[in-house]
Amino acid sequence: MSDKILVTGASGQLGALVVDSLLAKVPAERVVAMVRRAEAAAPLEAKGVEVRLASYGDADALARAMSGISRVLLISSSEVGNDRAAQHKSVIDAAKDAGVELIAYTSILRADESGLWLGVDHRATEAMLADSGLPVALLRNGWYTENLTGSLGQALEAGAIIGASGAGRYSPATRADYAEAAAAVLVKDDAAGTYELAGSESFDMTEFAAEVSRVAGREVVYADMPEAELKAVYMDAGLPEVVAHMLADSSAHAAKGDLEGSGADLEALIGRKSTPWQETVKAALA
Repeated sequence: MSDKILVTGASGQLGALVVDSLLAKVPAERVVAMVRRAEAAAPLEAKGVEVRLASYGDADALARAMSGISRVLLISSSEVGNDRAAQHKSVIDAAKDAGVELIAYTSILRADESGLWLGVDHRATEAMLADSGLPVALLRNGWYTENLTGSLGQALEAGAIIGASGAGRYSPATRADYAEAAAAVLVKDDAAGTYELAGSESFDMTEFAAEVSRVAGREVVYADMPEAELKAVYMDAGLPEVVAHMLADSSAHAAKGDLEGSGADLEALIGRKSTPWQETVKAALA
């Protein structure tokens, strides 16, 4: 078997960062990037990375993509609400048929007990991975700091950050942090296992709003509301119902502690504390 590492979704926000992190650790000839669209290949090929075209639903293309691969990173499908578990099964089956030595999967923090709606697909995928007989590394990623900073422009205009998380605490890390952790696992000798990945610091949304206010130089408050009302606000703003449901559900479950975690596993993999969330806020407002 070769020592090639395949990254699925390699042109996506997380996948591209994983490729970069791998290139800092191993020669480019060991890295294979799987993308859905031919036009996404050029930036990856410019880095010396081999690119293979395949989508999660194309069994034949997946079989070709897995040929000669030793380790696979299955980045969870971005098609929330479209039976992601079935898409993941196609990748798992192809990896098993190809005889890969390890499959790593980007799951969700404490997937086995998480109350988040997002956890349903992740639990189903983890079960399929367990049944596959393959060595598995579960990368149970916590919340992304960028999920909270991505809408700060609207928050500044409105003077408020909305949510349903009450005093619930978040322990997020950046995409780059999670990507670095994934790369570390993919090159690790004894990589199989479960990694509960979260940021080194935690905060509630009132504290988050106070930091936004400090950096922006204008008052931004945290406006808490019931989950159903939050979903309605998102839909009124033009978000698709499935996205509005996901965001409102996640915020409501933060109130129950589902998005708070320890930074220990992440720190052990990347060899440092996670990126301070205050830095991500500052960058988003720059």
